[in-house]
Amino acid sequence: MTDQGSTYTLDEALLAIGFGKYQGWIIAYAGLGSIAEAMEVMILSFIGPSVRSEWNLSSTQESLITTVVFAGMLIGAYSWGVISDNFGRRKGLLSIAIVTSGASLLSAFSPNYISLVILRCIGGIGLGGGPTYNSWFLEFVPIPSRGRWMVIFATFWTIGTIVEASLAWIVMPRFGWRWLLAISSLPAIAALIFYNLVPESPRYLCLKGQTTKAYNILKRAAAVNKKQLPFGILLSDQITCFDEDFDTLEDAHLLSPKTNKMVDFKTSFSTLWMLFSSSLIKTTFLLWVVFFGNAFSYYGVILLTSELTSGQSHCPSLTFSSAYGSSEDSMYRDVFITSLAELPGLLFAAFTVDRIGRKHSMELMFFIGFIFLLPLLSHQSEILTTASLFGSRMFIIGTFTIANIYAPEIYPTAVRATGVGVASSVGRVGGMICPLVAVYLVAGCHQMAAIVLFEVVIILSGVCVVFFPHETMARELVDTVSVPDSP
Repeated sequence: MTDQGSTYTLDEALLAIGFGKYQGWIIAYAGLGSIAEAMEVMILSFIGPSVRSEWNLSSTQESLITTVVFAGMLIGAYSWGVISDNFGRRKGLLSIAIVTSGASLLSAFSPNYISLVILRCIGGIGLGGGPTYNSWFLEFVPIPSRGRWMVIFATFWTIGTIVEASLAWIVMPRFGWRWLLAISSLPAIAALIFYNLVPESPRYLCLKGQTTKAYNILKRAAAVNKKQLPFGILLSDQITCFDEDFDTLEDAHLLSPKTNKMVDFKTSFSTLWMLFSSSLIKTTFLLWVVFFGNAFSYYGVILLTSELTSGQSHCPSLTFSSAYGSSEDSMYRDVFITSLAELPGLLFAAFTVDRIGRKHSMELMFFIGFIFLLPLLSHQSEILTTASLFGSRMFIIGTFTIANIYAPEIYPTAVRATGVGVASSVGRVGGMICPLVAVYLVAGCHQMAAIVLFEVVIILSGVCVVFFPHETMARELVDTVSVPDSP
């Protein structure tokens, strides 16, 4: 029944299978990992003030609880990529689930500050594997659908932030920060429980020459989706380049169906060096600033929300009187409200990204986010403060999402994983630094200085977008990069 002379590629197989129930399970499991990551990051804006009060911590010690998580994520972003590339996506996902769920749950029983910092750092290492969920999911998605599903997948992060804000509002006033940590670890524990249902990535199997196993997975996916695989033999040599840094949302783009084999890097260092070639160095540095600015401003707005509305400030001008309940209730409510801002932010990004382009979308949203933060240069009422933080978070999450679309499109396939991975790591540095600013400056009654710093970072990021070399909307992906002149 099969024409033995015909062949088909993995991408042709995925196109024939389409996006159906099988991928629905894949995105549900990967989304669970994204929700877990979002909840563990969001929790940092809630437990800090309570832990500080219980253990009499300084503002620096409080901010360190957040900083070590991002430090762990910086380590994990590389480590899990190496594990999943060498031992398989399934084993990588299993390791991530074990570390994240274990450290997250144990941190709820921390007897002292040092143990909490250590466990949160280990948990951060597990959270650093979040992009592995993204790339694993995208390796099951047909090429024409990847852009759309990229934005859809981002909604799982937003769901996690909203769920965490809701939990904090309910749990913290009644049961305290330990219960919040324990309950927030449930998505990571669920990812561990449902691990046995996770299939290996057929792309990884083809990369390793295990075509039969890849075919069996594709055949099962076709049956679930009620589709037919193409006639012929599945080829396993369509993957033209392999990197050891599959740690970004767009790692799946490395698996281009094109068969250009001009570039075959043997080490991570060689691909890293290519980022500084004459054709890419400008793009590399501009993207670094944008990823840093996105992470710095996004996590900064989250932490500013809790700091400016917690009612625990020693600055008289930062203390709100709420007609709707205690200051603590106000903080939870305001964080919940600003978390909802991500939904319209993602809708706005989805609407503009394929209409006015990646660059213009980011320029517009950086500018509007800048405008929304301006009122906070001086002390405002609780309502205006919440509105300003809502608006800025809405558009910053939009720039965050589109930057993660633009970066994989601008880099050639040969260095795509390394380029986006390094840029994401620079963003982690922004996440590590921003708690020191948001907590330290605001706690020290320097709200204006903190806002000015955030505004400068946002403007610099927007300016860098203006100088991006070209628009990538409707542009074919490039596979190779010119070899740089002798270093």
